[in-house]
Amino acid sequence: MRPSKLFPALATVAMAALTLSACGGGSGGSGTGASKEPASITVWLQTDAQQGWPEAVDAATKTFAAKHPNTTVKVEYQTWGDHLTKLDAALAGKTPPDVVELGNTETTKYMAAGALAELKADTFQNSASWLQGLADAGSFDGQLYAVPYYAGSRAVIYNTALYQAAGVAAAPTTFAELTAANDKLQAKYGSDKSFSGFYVPGKYWYQAMSWVYDNGGQIAKRDGDKWVTTLSEQPAVDAITAWRDFVLKYSKADVLGDEAKQDAVFAQGKVAALYGNGWERGVILDPKTGNPKLSLGAFPMPSRVKDGALMPAFLGGSNLAVTAKSQAPDVAADWIAAFTDTPNMSAIVTKAGVLPNTTSLLNLVKPEDKAFADAAQTSWFVPTAPNWANVEKANILPQALSDILSGKAQPADALKSADDQISQLLNG
Repeated sequence: MRPSKLFPALATVAMAALTLSACGGGSGGSGTGASKEPASITVWLQTDAQQGWPEAVDAATKTFAAKHPNTTVKVEYQTWGDHLTKLDAALAGKTPPDVVELGNTETTKYMAAGALAELKADTFQNSASWLQGLADAGSFDGQLYAVPYYAGSRAVIYNTALYQAAGVAAAPTTFAELTAANDKLQAKYGSDKSFSGFYVPGKYWYQAMSWVYDNGGQIAKRDGDKWVTTLSEQPAVDAITAWRDFVLKYSKADVLGDEAKQDAVFAQGKVAALYGNGWERGVILDPKTGNPKLSLGAFPMPSRVKDGALMPAFLGGSNLAVTAKSQAPDVAADWIAAFTDTPNMSAIVTKAGVLPNTTSLLNLVKPEDKAFADAAQTSWFVPTAPNWANVEKANILPQALSDILSGKAQPADALKSADDQISQLLNG
């Protein structure tokens, strides 16, 4: 559920990687020798675990101790605001953590720079059913470097009172039902020029790209040692053309805005539905900043192209990795295996309400989270290219989308321009 963050400069990570000492491989690593039993290993987790599921951390350490009774586990909690700065400094030194938690959008540069140890998926429980978006985030050049930890997904959050008053008796399960519901909402409330049947800010690229992946397109693909951008190909152009028509028909959101404040707008009562993260419901209903009187429902975004299917969702979340400089990478991997095993993952889900790392445990989520769990089963992830952070920093996709909605450019032209810019950055 981590928001997208800018990566540290590749040069910083690469310099750290150049100083990495040789690491062994065992159950988790892929080196040539087994790790020695260390006196201790250091685990860096975010404070989410400390505040939300400390019992799972303790349980993992107890399980780990049964296999490594002479190794002490030192858990050090970090904060999202400065953990990458601290990690870069630790990687450049002699005593980095053995295990580190990274937001799924933070892993690529560390993998590409050689700062993380190789792992073997089959040594971790449920690896065959990991959520695809998290598994993709932890893999680079076909090799696993980070194990899925927990996730957050996006689904349609809707105002049940507005739906019922407009004659929409049940949550839509197909795209045709969704557009029919929107038509009813617009017919009843559309005279209010600030009303949105489906609120989509113009720069909400996570939402728009879900339409692209739903239609069989993608942002870019690896071809040998180069990245080939594919947004100007017909599947993407057709998807974004349909997205434009949908947004212009049902949304009154700012075409130059992003999704950062969409929950606050929803709380004002003039939005029937939006595409948001599970945690946004809490923001909408917050007594201080939202409107606790609203009644909310949720359903996964249906596929536009296939009835009975869901539109792929972008997953936020965290992965767990072993640093390449760890003196005992296989031992460190054993702690990750204990922390992400079925009993522990089940406890985290039921305790904290986050989504598990595997589709096999999605049935454990609370009823109010079911729509987000269902959405997580079909997911996509950004290209795992070392320079992807530069693409996000340049705001190429948000600008292209807002240009399309404002009428400054046709979808094919805007996407061709975006393709060219993204290609230059990815292959720079």
